[in-house]
Amino acid sequence: MTIQTFFIYLFIMAVSTYLIRVIPFVLVRKQIDNRFIRSFLHYIPYAVLTAMTIPAIFTATSSVISACVGFIIAVILALRNKSLTVVALVSCLSVYLTELIISFF
Repeated sequence: MTIQTFFIYLFIMAVSTYLIRVIPFVLVRKQIDNRFIRSFLHYIPYAVLTAMTIPAIFTATSSVISACVGFIIAVILALRNKSLTVVALVSCLSVYLTELIISFF
């Protein structure tokens, strides 16, 4: 890739990112009062993050079994209101131990 191509790609990326952030401010001038739209906009970041994270969970390990174990442990700990650090550490440890057990068989 030449330096000229790189800067063209960089410019296109910057413009598209800028437009995505500016268009809502230009189109919506007053505060949104509709409860449905406000709640919809409130949950969009969580839905997008979930849609990006869940497939990665099942493809990040060498076994789907260990991925399922880690996912189930993470969901159980999250439902018990444990901190993000505890959920991440314990689920990673459970995936590691499951992969270790699977490697023996």
